Amino acid sequence: MPELAISAEKVAFIIEKAREFDVKEADSDPDSGSNPSDDDAVDVLTDDGSDPTGQELGSFIFALNEDEQIDLVALTWLGRGEGTIDEWSDLRARAVDARTTYRAPRRETVRYLLGDPMLGDLLAEGLDAFGIDWTDGNLTADSSSPSERDEDEITKQQP
Repeated sequence: MPELAISAEKVAFIIEKAREFDVKEADSDPDSGSNPSDDDAVDVLTDDGSDPTGQELGSFIFALNEDEQIDLVALTWLGRGEGTIDEWSDLRARAVDARTTYRAPRRETVRYLLGDPMLGDLLAEGLDAFGIDWTDGNLTADSSSPSERDEDEITKQQP
């Protein structure tokens, strides 16, 4: 079984954020003057270009190292069925080749991945091919820093 250069925890975080980002839809009422409580807060699902989830996801992927970004692209292709787990090295090689055509590889990889409306599902399928259950309690994605997680755990344990 091939190994991933990116941790399952990072991929789980990306899957969850991508799914949050993917539920956005085009703004159907850009000049709405109503307040959120009047329209049942449906505007939260509107993509107005300033989505903090998309920005967080893009920044997270941008900060990954080259091997991690290559694995994300290859996992996306694996999830799409463009290859099998036995062809992992070929998928990775294709991702490396594709990256060499970019002028700004880090930025264009982010743009490519975020441009796929099924990114979260495809990455989940890719992890499934590796036999990794990203929904496992040990792999719950958490974007907070370790100190914030530790503080939250201490708070939860207090009576």
